[in-house]
Amino acid sequence: MAFPYRHVLLIGATSGIGKGMADRFIEAGVKVTVVGRRKERLEEFVSRHGESKAGAMPFDIGNRDQIPQFASDAMRACPDIDCVFLNAGIQSRHDFSKPEKVDLAMFHSEMNINFSSFVDLTHAFLPFLLNKESDTSLIYTGSNIAIVPASILPAYSASKTALNVFVLCLRDQLRATKVKVIELSPPPVQTEIHDVTMGEEAGRKFGMPLDVFAEKAYEELVTGKDQIVIGSIGPAETFNEIVDKRRASFDALCKFMRGES
Repeated sequence: MAFPYRHVLLIGATSGIGKGMADRFIEAGVKVTVVGRRKERLEEFVSRHGESKAGAMPFDIGNRDQIPQFASDAMRACPDIDCVFLNAGIQSRHDFSKPEKVDLAMFHSEMNINFSSFVDLTHAFLPFLLNKESDTSLIYTGSNIAIVPASILPAYSASKTALNVFVLCLRDQLRATKVKVIELSPPPVQTEIHDVTMGEEAGRKFGMPLDVFAEKAYEELVTGKDQIVIGSIGPAETFNEIVDKRRASFDALCKFMRGES
């Protein structure tokens, strides 16, 4: 099976999972326009793959007031985009047992980048995706931590949980449209995201190798699933049972609220 979309706009692609997935899509023959803060890395991506396969747009999604203009520019520059992949994220520790040391600005910045910006980007791109005649999709990089939070990462855990809930609701609201809503839920992956919490040397060795994850994620994406869970926190059987039962309960509530059961 092949990936069903021809042109992916991948936001948060200068490092980590975003970069790994961008390379994997290119390998599969999918055109990718990468988005991120670090212009030199975007240029390197395009140079490495060639302009016929790759494009780039510098943008910092933390600047939420500029998201509508960014989306407008992206849609005008790349009218054939049929998949928007929202991947960016930051992570840091916050210990509320020592409130005097908690950086509230950083805490709220994590929520802003990991969750609120995704909502704004979704809102900005949805009219474009809904108006296309062909099938389109929104892909979100969540986390296994959305289901079982890490106590040392309250902001990151909360942001991923909020994103998971938003994606569940969005998927149900768009169920009768051609826009498919996909959530990719990774385990820890060996990327730069752990630098702040673990240090660069330890963090880059923590979790699943990036190339292994990217291959697993791509293989799952081409199956057509809308919820892709890779790895688990604790025993896989228990973790996956929690995910499946929660999804079933959510679907049942949706039907009840629509008067279908």
